[in-house]
Amino acid sequence: MTLLGLALAYAGFLALSLAMERHHEQVFAVRRIPVLRARLCFWGGWALLALSLLPPVAAFGWGLGLVVWTGLLTASAMPLALLLCYAPRVALCLGAAPLPAGLLALL
Repeated sequence: MTLLGLALAYAGFLALSLAMERHHEQVFAVRRIPVLRARLCFWGGWALLALSLLPPVAAFGWGLGLVVWTGLLTASAMPLALLLCYAPRVALCLGAAPLPAGLLALL
């Protein structure tokens, strides 16, 4: 459950960062973001961050689940920040890679 929450948080932060022109240029080598893509990245990022709350709360309850969720947010934001500086294309590849592993962990 925690792995799924971590994967959703990473994907959410990645989508939020891709909604910014600076990071969009780093990853795709194009400065201008189409308006529809920027909106989808922005709202999709917030939706993924909200969804990342559900697995820790389901596993640990509301009291401890919120604490675990804030730790997951930190644990997912720090590697993304480093990857966007040094290897922005790798950050994009890692955005979707943990999701199947997290869904497999549910089984």
